[in-house]
Parts: sequence; C-alpha cells; structure tokens
Amino acid sequence: MSSFARSLVLALLAAPLLSWAAPPEAATEHVQARLVSSQATVAPGQRFTVALEQAIKPHWHTYWRNPGDSGQATSIDWTGAQAGDIQWPTPSIQAIGPIVNYGYEGRAALLVDLAVPADAKPGSRFKPGAEVKWLVCKDVCIPEQVSLGLDLPVAAEPKAGPDAAQIEEWRGAIPKPAGFAVQLKPAAQGVRMSGPTAGVTKAYFFADTWGAVAHSAPQALQAEGGGWALDIPAGDEPLAAGKPLSGVLVLTTAAGEQAWAVSAPVPEGAGKGPGPADLSAPSTAEGAAATPPAPAPESDLGLLPALALALAGGLILNLMPCVFPVLSIKALALVNKGNHRGEGLAYTAGVLASFAVLAAVLIALRAGGQQVGWGFQFHSPVFVLVVAYLLFLVGLSLSGLFEIGGSFTGLGSGLAARDGLAGSFFTGVLAAVVATPCTAPFMGAALAFALAQPAAVMLAVFLALGLGLALPFLVLAFWPAAQRWLPRPGAWMDRFKQALAFPMYAAVVWLLWVLAQQAGADGVALALGGMVLIAFGLWWRNASRASAVGTGAAIVSLVLALGAAAWIKPVAADVKAAAGESGIEPFSSERLAELRAQNKPVFVNLTAAWCISCLVNERVALSRPEVHEAFAKAGVVYLKGDWTREDPRITAVLKAHGRSGVPLYLYYAPGAAEAEVLPQILTPGLVIEAVSAGASSRSST
Repeated sequence: MSSFARSLVLALLAAPLLSWAAPPEAATEHVQARLVSSQATVAPGQRFTVALEQAIKPHWHTYWRNPGDSGQATSIDWTGAQAGDIQWPTPSIQAIGPIVNYGYEGRAALLVDLAVPADAKPGSRFKPGAEVKWLVCKDVCIPEQVSLGLDLPVAAEPKAGPDAAQIEEWRGAIPKPAGFAVQLKPAAQGVRMSGPTAGVTKAYFFADTWGAVAHSAPQALQAEGGGWALDIPAGDEPLAAGKPLSGVLVLTTAAGEQAWAVSAPVPEGAGKGPGPADLSAPSTAEGAAATPPAPAPESDLGLLPALALALAGGLILNLMPCVFPVLSIKALALVNKGNHRGEGLAYTAGVLASFAVLAAVLIALRAGGQQVGWGFQFHSPVFVLVVAYLLFLVGLSLSGLFEIGGSFTGLGSGLAARDGLAGSFFTGVLAAVVATPCTAPFMGAALAFALAQPAAVMLAVFLALGLGLALPFLVLAFWPAAQRWLPRPGAWMDRFKQALAFPMYAAVVWLLWVLAQQAGADGVALALGGMVLIAFGLWWRNASRASAVGTGAAIVSLVLALGAAAWIKPVAADVKAAAGESGIEPFSSERLAELRAQNKPVFVNLTAAWCISCLVNERVALSRPEVHEAFAKAGVVYLKGDWTREDPRITAVLKAHGRSGVPLYLYYAPGAAEAEVLPQILTPGLVIEAVSAGASSRSST
C-alpha cells in the first residue's frame, strides 16, 4: 500500500475520533451529572456561563469548596476552553454526630464561566470537555468521577439557549457581595463578626478556608448597637492578623433568609478558639470527683427510631460468634418433640428479664454518678470467671457427664417442669449474658440514645434489644411451617448434642484469655483449678450413682470453685502490652493531642479483650496488609486503647462520641477539627477509604 493510501485510511479512521465529544450527561451510582449551557450558539472570544448540575441520591451529599470537618470539594478540570473559578451556591450544614460538613443534598448547580477562543471560526464547533470528580457521602464516602462535554456551533453572533433562564435562576443561589460592611473584633474563642442589619433572628458564617473557623462549634448570635453580632470560634488553623476572613454569611430576618459574600481582615488579638476536643480525663479518683466529665452529645434520634434500631441490633446479635454457642443449645430443643410455643415464650421471657435487670443496674449506677456502658459487667474478672464456669458446666452436660434435670434444652432445666420451660427460660438468660460483650450494627446509636434518657425510655430500648435477640427462636416456635423444615428426631441427635459441647469449650477458652488480661496468670490458674474441682465433683456424683454423698460432694466442689473468685485480684494495666503489635502505640489523650498538634493523621482503635466484634474487626480488617500499607503511605499513627479493665479515660472518650461501649474507631485527618467515626463493623475498604478521603480533604485545602 502506498504512503498516500495509508494516510487516507488513517484519516478516515481518525475522523470519527476527532469529531467525538464527551456527552453532556453521565450518571454514577449516587449522582447524575450534566453540563448545561446558557448558549445555543457561541461567538469567537465570547464569555458565557455553563452549569454543572448534580442530582444527588436521597440521603447522600456532595461537598462545598470548604467541605468542613471532613470530605472533599467537587473539582472540574476543563479541556478545550479557558474556564473561570467555580461559583458555588450557598451550602447547607451536613452534621453526622460531632462532625459538621458543608455541602449539598438533593440538587446542586455549580456555575463556571467559559471563554470561546478568539480565533474560533464561524461554522466550526466549540467542544469544551470536563473531568468532574466528587466525593459523595452518607454513612460511608465514595469518590466518583465522570467525563462530560459540550458541542456548540460557532457563529458570528451568539444565540441564547433554552436553558438560559434556568442558568439565571441558579445564579440567584450564588451569594452576592454584601451591600454592607462587616466588622471583626477580637473575641476570647476567635472573632466577633458584626453588621448593621436590624431584626436578624438567625445567622451562620461559612468560612471559605478550611481551619479558619471551628466548623462544629456553635456560633452565638446577639443584638449589638441596633445590628447583630456573631461569635465565631477559631479553628485548628486560624488566620493570622491582617489576613482576610472571607466566606458566606447567611442572615435570617422577617423578610426571609439571605446569603451574602463577606470578607474582613482578622484583627490583632483574636482568640485561638477552643481547639481540639479535650479527651483527657483525671488520672486519680480525687481528680475525677473534682472534674465532672463532659456531657455526651445530645441525640436527636427519637424514641421510635431508637426502638427500631435496638430491635434490628438485637436481631443481628444472633449472628455474632459470642451468641452462637447458646443458640446451638436451642437447636436441640427445636428438633426435639416438645411444647415449642411454650419454650419460645419461656426463652423470650428469660431474655427480656435479663435485659430488664441489666437496664435496672445501669439506671442505678447512673443515678450514683457512675459512667457505665454496654458490656460493663465484663470489666469484672469475677463476672468473667462465673460465666466461664457456667459455660463449662453446659459443655460438660452436653458431653454427657451429667444431665441437668433430665433435659438438655438449656441451663437451669433442673428447675423445670416436665415440659422443660424453666430450661428454656434460663437458656434465654444465658443468651442475654453472653450477648453483652458483642456490639452489633444499629446498636450504638440506640444505646447512646437510651443511656441519655429517663429510666422508662432506657428500659423500653433495652427491652426492644432483647426482643430482637429472642425474635428468631420465637418466630420458629410459633410458625408450624418453619418447624416442618427441621429434621426428624433420631439417633443423630445424641451425637449432635455432644458436638455442641465444643463451641461451649471454645467460649470457655476465650473467657480464660479475657481473664488473663484482667487478673494475670494467677487468675487463670485459679479458674482452671476451679474447673478441675467442678469436674471432680460431677464425676464423684456419677460414680456414686447420684447418692446423697455424691451429690453433696458435687455441691461442695462447686462452692469451693466459686470461692476461688475471692482470690481473684485485678492486675495493673500494662499500657504497652495493650497495644502490643508492631507499629501500634498505646492510646492516651496526651499522645493524641501531641500528634494532632504536629498535624499528623491518627487512627484510634478503642477495644477490649472481651469484645468479640472488636477481635473480628482486627482480624478481618485492621491487621490486613493492604490496611497497613495504606497507613504507612499516608503516615498514619495507630493508637490502640484497651477497655478490658474499666478505664475512666476511655469511658470519657466513648461518651464524648455518643457511644456506650466498644468498639469505637476514630480517624483524625491532618488538621481536622473532629474525628471521623467509622462503622462498628469494619472492612479493609472502609478503613482505606477513610484514610484516603482524609488525605484528599487535606490536600484540597
């Protein structure tokens, strides 16, 4: 083929590519975006306005130019045209717990002025392209991007397009320069902004620059000299004196709400602001008595949503590994002939009674001024020892060493009537006891709400949580169709029963490991000695064929084993051992404050040895190589706090973030005013995403 022919073929193949332009609309999973032009036809050298319209999925949001405590502003990279800065509409406050962000929900239109090249020829096409990136968030944040473009004819005279009126309407949402001057004066926590407008009933200032103001701090409004004054606390990076503090001021009067673009120089002597939240707590009992803890943030959850979340959290607790061994006992009751409905009600009664007692204890301790939360009883090594004995007894019963009252449907069946209802009741009690070291999704918000409410509301939320835990077995007990799915009784049941002993023994091993964290090697030795006594007493009872002497020996052995609890002594916490792994530092509020002052990213893991959810998260997410690599790449310092033994300093941190128990995962991006609170169930992607989003937010400022 000649060179001319090859050139002709290449030109024919390239022609479609040269004439191609990105589409004006594109959609991601959460946002539908389109470019809207004010012009149908453009002229050489003309400047005109286009809009990036974002239709955002309900309950999700994108971000303003200053995203606030976390997030990332939308960016547009243009090709084929000279573009001005984005003209941002007034944002709204996106509050997630203690985090305050600035952004948009529903629909937003960002305006940009484009310039047509002066040498564009009439009859040609003007094809600007835009690479648009945004971060869209709900309870998780997802970076998304699209490629958009316009294809407009160039003519000698421009012609307005059908969307020109819509563009002008959107322009009305862009804050106008204020027709009045604002003044800044020094204030103890930052600056006081004042203006002459009369009758202002509400005001808020959105700072253009990240860190200039504390986004999550309240801005107090008051009347001053016939106008208004707004106290604005300074942020982590307050502006130096003489620098302009600019942003959007939203004022509400009887005439409505109006947004103004304002700017004024920062005065000499402006306060430094409240700074990061003080997470420290007194290290002595005297200090704790003298300095009351900061109140937890108030929840606007409401009773009905809290009850719904508690019910959902209780349902999910059935899937947690700490509850499975007890539920496996109830599986035997389902495959065995019996009074299923009665057992279902008895099991539910046992669960609800236990949660009611737990709520009553919490109410009493709270009335006495104690800070307590979910799973607080596992702080006690004596309680851990007793539960270990309890599960050891259940395991021995399932292994066939002894039968409890002739029924194996659950602990306490020796008290049962012929239909074994007492066994089901006490199995419900046991399920509630071993469920408390677990924290399921939805539980955190419901428990935080409950612990801040009057006693009656708190009890109602705890009962809803218990009902969720009992509901699966209750439904099976009352739904004959579901019962028909169960296998028929047979010889396999005895083997199945014996096999179910091993989850019990595994739970005992876990509890002994927890006890080792609390009471050291001596505590574990006492527990193992007690278990030997229990096994010996039961063997003697069987060997004497349940004679009075044998039964008495079993009782004495059990009493001696329980007496070991009197010798259990908590050991002092080894803070360094609490972290343990390479590259992980022990948590302290002083170390956290030091790292944040150095502008370093920090990941905080508050955990406990008895918290199964915490251990699972560490295995499946936090110990993964890709997470370690993301931490190393971003320079993240990993702090780990151990709540296995009750620590009032960690309790104060939990309460400050609206949590009643562990796990709690916090990520402090460099310079962030507040931490990003991660979900209670982690995946490697969630952790990496939080670190990446924090780094992007910092770099965008």
